Amino acid sequence: MGVRRLYRRGTLPILAMLFLMGSCGRQKKSNSEIAITFTQDTLKVGYTYWWPESGPFVGSCGEELSLVFIGTVMEIKDPTDAAGPLYTAQEGIISLDKVLKIKKLNANTYRNQKFLLTDCFHDLALSVGDQVLVFCYDYEGEYSIPGNKSILKINGADDPLVKSIRTYIDAGQDPLKLTDDRGLWATVGLGRKLESIIKCRTELDALP
Repeated sequence: MGVRRLYRRGTLPILAMLFLMGSCGRQKKSNSEIAITFTQDTLKVGYTYWWPESGPFVGSCGEELSLVFIGTVMEIKDPTDAAGPLYTAQEGIISLDKVLKIKKLNANTYRNQKFLLTDCFHDLALSVGDQVLVFCYDYEGEYSIPGNKSILKINGADDPLVKSIRTYIDAGQDPLKLTDDRGLWATVGLGRKLESIIKCRTELDALP
């Protein structure tokens, strides 16, 4: 009888609506929405200069990204011959502003460091104060940066490249979600590479 009275007065629909609103407010955050309490430590990342590809779309069907973040260039040192004949080493420091992807590694997992040090800044045409989007992979249990397309200059967290890569990460690196972004990535020389992994994924999905 009490339930009938509640229903007649319209109370049950209202309670249901409030419950749904509360559930919506507790929805799980996206994969690229990572809360970090930074420490004042520095992560040193090696340069896998011998890799033939760089950027977010490495490999035939897209290798898993290990560490992706938005940062600000804090320091760039002069080039040196510290790496010998292998490549021109130029150290720089990037302050991490927002982390979008972390893959836990056995040897050297990211542990909330605020700064990243690497020596792959030669010929990147970057300056102190530039905001960048950085892509790292893992090599022999540690993070690595495989070339100049792995540190891209951007215009803040709302840059279209950031929105696109967040879509990619949130979708479990499904390149089909970026089909409409091929022109966008072409502006930084990565359009054909994105097309390549889209084609690979399409062919895999078509297999019986």
